Amino acid sequence: MPVVNHSFRSPWTRLRAPFAVVAVAVLFGGAVVAPFSMPSAQADEAAFQARITQEFVPNENPEDDLVFAEVPTVTLPDPEEERKRLEAEKAAAEAEAAKKDQSSSASAPARYTGGGAPAEWMAAAGIPESDWFYVDQIVSRESGWNPNATNATSGACGLAQALPCSKVPGGNGYDPVANLIWANQYAHTCVSGRMYCGWKGAFDFWQANDWW
Repeated sequence: MPVVNHSFRSPWTRLRAPFAVVAVAVLFGGAVVAPFSMPSAQADEAAFQARITQEFVPNENPEDDLVFAEVPTVTLPDPEEERKRLEAEKAAAEAEAAKKDQSSSASAPARYTGGGAPAEWMAAAGIPESDWFYVDQIVSRESGWNPNATNATSGACGLAQALPCSKVPGGNGYDPVANLIWANQYAHTCVSGRMYCGWKGAFDFWQANDWW
């Protein structure tokens, strides 16, 4: 009668027990870990649901409802104070303008109010009669023999249109004699580029260029 060897086990039999232990561990481990591994999305969803279902309870103190945002504020000026400020600025501007006008008037030469005739003025300025024709031609065109003639653009003034007006001897270009004294000196100046060297030369230049 053959003897049965009860000690023999198949490979599956030997591995079955370890597999069973691992399966039990995974089962119970999963059961233990599952409650602590809720995805963050589920937690966010739960918080969201809690917020939207929270019953509103009004604050007893209204100041608790204030929201202080980081926004710059602008303080509007008081209308009355603003009006006073604008009036003060206007008054100061007008005073400054008046001061400038007074200063300008004080420094401006006085207009000629005397009498006389071109011949008298030329004689008083020391211009010889031999040059009076040339002087008359230039001055008639420059000012029409009006001692108070003033160029609106350049500010040139007087009989011979001195520019600037203040360079006339005595500083008053509207004085006909003083203006002609300056013009006589100017006409007799011999300089490079403008060699009048006398009223005849000044007249010739004036005819060619329509200025002198």
